[in-house]
Amino acid sequence: MRIAIAGGGLGGLTLARILHRHGIDAVVYEREAGRSARSQGGMLDLHPESGQQALTEAGLTGRFRSEARPEGEEHRILDPAGRTLVHHKPQPGSFSGRPEIDRRRLRDLLLDSLPGDAVAWQHRLVAATRRPDGGFGLTFDGGQRADCDILVGADGARSVVRSLLTDAGLSYVATLVELSIGDADRRHPELAELVGPGNLWCVGVNQILAAQRLGDGTIRVGVSLRAKEVDLDTYRSKRALLDLFAGWDPSLTALIEAGDGAPTPRRIEAMPIGTRWANQPGITLIGDAAHLMPPVGEGANQAMLDAAELAAELADNPADPDSAIRTYEAAMFRRIHPIAEMSARVQAMMLSPTAADEIVRFFAPQSAEPAPADR
Repeated sequence: MRIAIAGGGLGGLTLARILHRHGIDAVVYEREAGRSARSQGGMLDLHPESGQQALTEAGLTGRFRSEARPEGEEHRILDPAGRTLVHHKPQPGSFSGRPEIDRRRLRDLLLDSLPGDAVAWQHRLVAATRRPDGGFGLTFDGGQRADCDILVGADGARSVVRSLLTDAGLSYVATLVELSIGDADRRHPELAELVGPGNLWCVGVNQILAAQRLGDGTIRVGVSLRAKEVDLDTYRSKRALLDLFAGWDPSLTALIEAGDGAPTPRRIEAMPIGTRWANQPGITLIGDAAHLMPPVGEGANQAMLDAAELAAELADNPADPDSAIRTYEAAMFRRIHPIAEMSARVQAMMLSPTAADEIVRFFAPQSAEPAPADR
């Protein structure tokens, strides 16, 4: 059984790792040139029932705890005047909640757990063709080719594999503009103190200014705006961003001014809630390829849980992988539907005119739980 996993993100690597533990070989085809080819993003809060459960199935709980930052769960929500609306402080050193881990460290942890030949770098899938005798022929950018019996699309928001199963489109739900402040403790100690060890949200009308502490001391700054059909280049200027926050406390907008380099804007997209596809032999999807949602705390966690559940089904029924895929898909569709609905509600709430009041009502009764902070 030759398994090809398109995409070397957290979902694809988790799938490969758990399959490897069951003695099932798989090759991960990743478009990047190597593990350090680009920044992997910010911190992730791993949930006990999903991301952490997947790491348990992968046999990596100990490594995770050695790399995670329980203090990263601390979360403050402020209004534009800098007044604190919600302040969640985790129990020191506790892993009972949703400890944060640097996305890069988590990816490295998974990569280090795989055989050296399990990841084929610089292999961007451009086409997959069903073979007459079953399985797929794969074509990669640059002309490389490979064959497989089972193809798993873990290739993210703009999945090539998804197009073989569904024509579900993506909708534009928000704009995110990102900046980074390196070596914040030394260069900007006042901002380091403002952000603290975890996450900071400054909530206004239809917009949020957020910041997050990474494990290396970098602060990632994100400006979230309602979806508007404007040229994204509009947001490549700090001056333009500062104009959006006119009247806000200067101690908050200093997060924008301190950013290293120009802002980087991108559109946030989502798949229709309830997207399903008719099961087909030898092919399936996990993670964002299967159920792209607004980034409010579930994306990476659900991708890793997808991987764990698919790997378990394939390991339990290696003689009939198509049956294993059918079982996985049916359970995944049921699980994801309410999570996608919740993610859409939270996204709309966060960028509403009354976001501050709604967020306080949403989180204050659950003050013992951290706010969602998936990126």
